[in-house]
Amino acid sequence: MSLTFHWFLPTNGDSRHVVGGGHGTPATAFGRNRPPTVAYLGQIARAAETLGFVGALTPTGAWCEDAWLTTAMVSQVTERLKFLVAFRPGAVSPTLAAQMAATFQWQAPGRLLLNVVTGGETHEQRAYGDFLDKDARYRRTGEFLHVVRELWQGRTVDLDGEHLRVEDAKLARVPDPVPEVYFGGSSPVATEIAAQYTDVYLTWGEPPAQVAEKIGRVRALAAQQGRTVRFGIRLHVITRDTAEQAWAEANRLLDGFDPATVARIQAGLARSESEGQQRMLALHGGGNRDGLEIHPNLWAGIGLVRGGAGTALVGSHDEVAERIKEYHALGIDEFVLSGYPHLEEAYWFGEGVLPRLAAQGLWHHPHDDRRTPPAAAQVPFAG
Repeated sequence: MSLTFHWFLPTNGDSRHVVGGGHGTPATAFGRNRPPTVAYLGQIARAAETLGFVGALTPTGAWCEDAWLTTAMVSQVTERLKFLVAFRPGAVSPTLAAQMAATFQWQAPGRLLLNVVTGGETHEQRAYGDFLDKDARYRRTGEFLHVVRELWQGRTVDLDGEHLRVEDAKLARVPDPVPEVYFGGSSPVATEIAAQYTDVYLTWGEPPAQVAEKIGRVRALAAQQGRTVRFGIRLHVITRDTAEQAWAEANRLLDGFDPATVARIQAGLARSESEGQQRMLALHGGGNRDGLEIHPNLWAGIGLVRGGAGTALVGSHDEVAERIKEYHALGIDEFVLSGYPHLEEAYWFGEGVLPRLAAQGLWHHPHDDRRTPPAAAQVPFAG
């Protein structure tokens, strides 16, 4: 089975520096010198599909542009790239969401994937008119996914649930194919919902031992439901021809972190109700610069200024490929990656790491059967 790689569309803005924010904190103004226009996001998306990424994740929340509208527009300037659209079940009815997905899948055939984000921040959810507590939001997500999946099968749905009620709900057009559902969450109720309804369970980039524990927990819960779930991981990447070059880039990004901004972001993230976010914060332990490599080639520096995914694989192309193999050995088959800036870093990874994985039979280009060229560092220069 070939590994699957997805990239990221920075709908909160891009830069040669880390654009922080997320998880209830606003995007940082510093470094947002590449606005998230369709023209720029289209450049990233076209690069990603050329390099062999299957899809691209778009975030959701007050810190970024709307994922549905943005990906619908970017889909028209690309050909085959899929879009992993993050959305929150509390913002729209399940019938409308199912219809939106069907429309997207018809207008951009087969190119929609859904990342269901329950929402870990009560204060941010309330800004959108959602006043349920965290556990109730997850229970509502279960009802939501039940309705959506039934509608996608062409069934008429009646539900009088704890949080959702629909009567005689049906779709005039069902999506073909049915979009795969991606889902993340570390709390017990989150993993229960994942086991029942999702196709791919996503975890943020924790050290392998912690990832293995989470995979085992979700896999066991899914087995109790008579289901199997695939697993993916969300990481940033800084990969270069040599380890020294990669760590120099990580240190350059770290040097650009304004201490006042770090303190403000950390204070905002500290109030997060998300168990996954609290696990991310625990990895960097407040930001001791010398303690940010928490596992070989796994760097927690991004989490100092960014909510959500806060770790990066840093190293030479060979080292990053080895870390990917390490996660794959645990059961991870899909990798959702990003890097600053997203256009250039897509090329560093796509031209540096993917050929090495292809040479080992772990990856092939998803869009054609052409032979992947050898890694650039292995090609002798004749000039």
